[in-house]
Amino acid sequence: MDDNKLRIAITQGDANGIGMELIFKTFASPEMFELCTPIVYGSPKVAAYHKKALNLDVNFSIIQDVAEAKPERLNLLAIADEDVKIEFGTPNEDAATLARKAIDRAVADCKAGVVGAIVNAPISEKHFFTAQEQPVSLSQYIAKQLGETNEVLEMSLNECLRITTLSGELAIKDVANEITKERIESAVRLLHHSLRRDFMVSIPRVAVLALNPTLEDGPCKEEQEMIAPAVKQLIADGYTAFGPYQADSFFGDREFDTFDAVLAMYHDQAMIPFKALSCEGGVRFITGLSAVITSTDDEALDGKAGQGVADEMAFRHAIYLALDVSRNRKAYDLPYKNPLKKLYHEKRDESDKVRFNVTKKKENNEEQQPK
Repeated sequence: MDDNKLRIAITQGDANGIGMELIFKTFASPEMFELCTPIVYGSPKVAAYHKKALNLDVNFSIIQDVAEAKPERLNLLAIADEDVKIEFGTPNEDAATLARKAIDRAVADCKAGVVGAIVNAPISEKHFFTAQEQPVSLSQYIAKQLGETNEVLEMSLNECLRITTLSGELAIKDVANEITKERIESAVRLLHHSLRRDFMVSIPRVAVLALNPTLEDGPCKEEQEMIAPAVKQLIADGYTAFGPYQADSFFGDREFDTFDAVLAMYHDQAMIPFKALSCEGGVRFITGLSAVITSTDDEALDGKAGQGVADEMAFRHAIYLALDVSRNRKAYDLPYKNPLKKLYHEKRDESDKVRFNVTKKKENNEEQQPK
């Protein structure tokens, strides 16, 4: 696979949402084809309907297999051929089923190594999952499809900030129960590794936020017994972690500018400042997976669906991020494939590591030579 023409799997998202509009608008720019070979996983009939309804001047080629994808073209891999009733902005079972089929096929192809990364157009998670599957996040679902049991985090990124949450989208009353010293340490280690491998940050600085506001009688239980001890242990283990910081002053005084990533304790603590600081919309990245998977934080079924007014800039950045992370991983992993052998011999005394001492060898050889 050509590094400059990475195959990107792009899932169509909710058929009644803004996904196809974002895809068509993004690839209306010819320069996008210079960066990657896009393969849209979706329904040709849905794509044709969106193109006509929104009067979008973009052509696509229908293929049945990734091997048929051609550069310089918007390839549409047909995942279904049945008729689907399109009702912009309105959720229905058929649209959710198509979104799921697209993601399942894209994940399978990524697992097989025939595409290099996945960019998901917006879906409605509320309708994507059945009642029996709740509470499941899309990142957990994809991890299961990949057959991976590693911890995953959804990182949100914009021009100012990389941030994730420890407890995900939980009710506030349940957040405190999810905060443990072990979970904080694990999340920071995962962030640290991702920043180095995926974003090429050599010495990542991770800020950890407090759960509670500052009180007159001192820190609360969570800060005293979990968050502060976790940060202390991480520092002892060699990680550049800092905190806990009060969220109001951390964001109000722009302290986040000095950090490479932020670990928040709950959803609103992260997403309210994140959205307030986003000029062109946010991008999401799932850390902890072998596959590179990005998306935007756009709502699939908002009031913009079907009106032709959706802004594709965040979706474009999601593609850029997928390309950057894919190449960063390749560059990061390359030296580890054929590591250099050690240049020193270890004696039984671990404190004495001797690099090939040319001077001593020369002296010993001179002593052994006959005079």
